[in-house]
Amino acid sequence: MELMGGGKFSRCFVVVVVVGVLFLVGSVSGIGVNWGTQSTHPLSPSKVVKMLKDNGIQKVKLFDADAGILDALKKSGIQVMVGIPNDMLYTLANSVEAAEKWVSKNISKHVSSGGVDIRYVAVGNEPFLSTYNGSFEATTLPALQNIQAALTRSGLSNRVKVTVPLNADVYQSSSEKPSDGGFRPDINNVMLQIVKFLNDNGAPFTVNIYPFISLYADPNFPVDYAFFNGYQPTINDNGRAYDNVFDANHDTLVWALQKNGFGNLPIIVGEIGWPTDGDRNANLQYAQRFNQGFMSRYMSGKGTPMRPGPIDAYLFSLIDEDAKSIQPGNFERHWGMFYFDGQPKYQLNLGSARGNGLVGASGVDHLAKKWCVLKPSANLNDDQLAPSVAYACQNADCTSLGYGTSCGNLDVHGNISYAFNSYYQINDQMDSACKFPGLSMITDKDPSVGDCKFRIMIQTDSAEPHGKVGYLTTVLCFFVLLLFCNLWF
Repeated sequence: MELMGGGKFSRCFVVVVVVGVLFLVGSVSGIGVNWGTQSTHPLSPSKVVKMLKDNGIQKVKLFDADAGILDALKKSGIQVMVGIPNDMLYTLANSVEAAEKWVSKNISKHVSSGGVDIRYVAVGNEPFLSTYNGSFEATTLPALQNIQAALTRSGLSNRVKVTVPLNADVYQSSSEKPSDGGFRPDINNVMLQIVKFLNDNGAPFTVNIYPFISLYADPNFPVDYAFFNGYQPTINDNGRAYDNVFDANHDTLVWALQKNGFGNLPIIVGEIGWPTDGDRNANLQYAQRFNQGFMSRYMSGKGTPMRPGPIDAYLFSLIDEDAKSIQPGNFERHWGMFYFDGQPKYQLNLGSARGNGLVGASGVDHLAKKWCVLKPSANLNDDQLAPSVAYACQNADCTSLGYGTSCGNLDVHGNISYAFNSYYQINDQMDSACKFPGLSMITDKDPSVGDCKFRIMIQTDSAEPHGKVGYLTTVLCFFVLLLFCNLWF
């Protein structure tokens, strides 16, 4: 997720190299999506698979090997990239036996008898992210090698390819020009080893590109350069014109590969998208503009200046995840094209025969139409108020509150009510989850205001309380308190 990273697929124009690999792996041309599951109330796998099919999505990227999800994908016609979390890399790097057991349980079982069309194993997830401080540098390549060996031993290596989804911060440019690109100096050696290994095994380079992060990280970044509307003036790189950061980002990677003798290595864009809340630049309008701009580019087969031709890509992401870490930013819980209940956020043409609209999940039941809000008679000077709000937000999701967000225009009462309701809904509307002493009440009047929606939670098969309901934790860290006091008062 950085300014000059990149990723995307090579062109069928280079028939021998690229199409040969495409046929070997059997990729389809339709857009893929990332299916994350860090939600307090996830939709059932069967409902999500139906969503994928209803929207003409032909490829899905998973972050682990959840048996329930893989079972739901049986005979669906959807191609699958199965993920291995970073916390498994050490074990897999140090034991061929562990890698063989993992492949047997999570790949062979589902491919041979389960009818799951697994095409890739993603070893790790952005393991060289600079914020990890090198934690996975020593284990990623050995894990990759052992998984490849296990696939070979199982007889699946021609059908299932390994890859490593990498953040775009693994490469950089010394200028604004892609041709000055190269791998990050501190990981250059291991990157070259990984790239050679991928090349030797007919496997693709997978990269996650986030123009939104460029905008988020740099207040002076030109907004229009993040989109696909032809930013001017273009960046001229030896006759190649760049009018958007995706192309520049992607081609910086192409140059890094080319300079090291791997100019024809296939590239997959493992993640690309735009969040809809949690930051002043994360909203429905920008997300629709970006994703539709990318999809138009994707469907045209135009490619980038250095790699003309079709792109292999997975949109990030399918559904919002309200339990994701917000350490990178509050926007992390809002990447979905669909809300947590599977309803579409905006119109988007994914290139299927189903038209320009996204098709929402069917058969999703919500809880009763009731909300937990601040009592009109509550005293805003009550000593319990700030700890109550902090507690609710710490154990629920208040990322739609704050400057420039969908609920950024709420008054003090609205902010407090939003926090209380979020906690109440995440705890399945239990009466005890709306017992903030002398402060809260349950209402059947929808407190939503304009674009700020007070959501009602969905019913799930495994709904259970999320956080201890009660009031033993009034004693909260006061630094959290001060942050929220800043927001609400």
